[in-house]
Amino acid sequence: MTDQKIETGQDPAISLAVDDGAVSAPEPHRERILVIKLSALGDVILALGPFAAIREAHPDAHITVLTTRPYVDLMKASGHFDSIAIDRRPKLSQPREVLALRRFLRNGRFDRVYDLQTSDRSGFYYKLFWPGPKPEWSGIARGCSHPHSNPHRDSMHSIDRTAEQLHDAGISDVPLPYIQGPDIDLERFGIRSPFVLICPGGAPHRPAKRWPAERFGLLAKKLADYRLTPVLIGTDKESDVLKKIDQMCPKARNLMGRTDFLEIASLAARSVLTIGNDTGPMHIAAAAGAPSIVLFSRESDPKLSAPRGLSKDAVSIIRESDLRQLTVNRVMDEVRHRLDLTD
Repeated sequence: MTDQKIETGQDPAISLAVDDGAVSAPEPHRERILVIKLSALGDVILALGPFAAIREAHPDAHITVLTTRPYVDLMKASGHFDSIAIDRRPKLSQPREVLALRRFLRNGRFDRVYDLQTSDRSGFYYKLFWPGPKPEWSGIARGCSHPHSNPHRDSMHSIDRTAEQLHDAGISDVPLPYIQGPDIDLERFGIRSPFVLICPGGAPHRPAKRWPAERFGLLAKKLADYRLTPVLIGTDKESDVLKKIDQMCPKARNLMGRTDFLEIASLAARSVLTIGNDTGPMHIAAAAGAPSIVLFSRESDPKLSAPRGLSKDAVSIIRESDLRQLTVNRVMDEVRHRLDLTD
């Protein structure tokens, strides 16, 4: 694919990113596919393998992905899509925007839709084709042509569930998620190798998924004792956590707010190890091929949503019902094992 640009369409609910020089309406004889994946970051990363499988199954098709704005760059970088539609997720109380979304779906003349979100929202989008003809539809929408009807689908890992959904739609070979970031200059970030990438943040509305910042600070100090540079990543919303670790370990490198998703992938690929809570950037790290240690609490189940690396033992899971009870020594023991460190 060539470079893409974002264009704001006439419909208020939809913006499109299309290839430079490409027309927004592909040739009538060309198969037209829509892939729906709206959020969240970890789920989008886990869908990278299915994206590749869909492209492989439809090599000559014009494929559009319907997503939300935070993931546009990831969709571009994947190289699997000809155009990107941005869904503003209109509410039923916004009828004009709902109708604009309906126009987008109906005017797209899609031959097949792969609903990888499989939510109530994306199921509603299937209904928006009424009363006209509906495209072939892979998902869980009632009445769709290719339903994933396994009654145990909600107890499956996201990767296995989506692979089975695609198998039911005729796609049998689904690779693991893979992401490759751009080449980066570590000196631009002031990073000295070897380094360990640390992701101590997480969703602010789910604090129980976070290991206490003080424990990350102590862990960073222990890593520094082994001449490993702790590199901290996170957003401005996680400034209190990152600053506390930074204060506890002056040798840490704090990159708060300086890394986008693709740069996280690049840093993870260059690190000797990535450590963090169960949060989106850890999925990026695993998909970039980084050896990883992910911390889980009772708030989430690794059997359903753990990151999966490119090799069998790439990702280590440490789970403690209450992360406040997880000791630094326990995490450090796994670090020593993964990096073959000796005292």
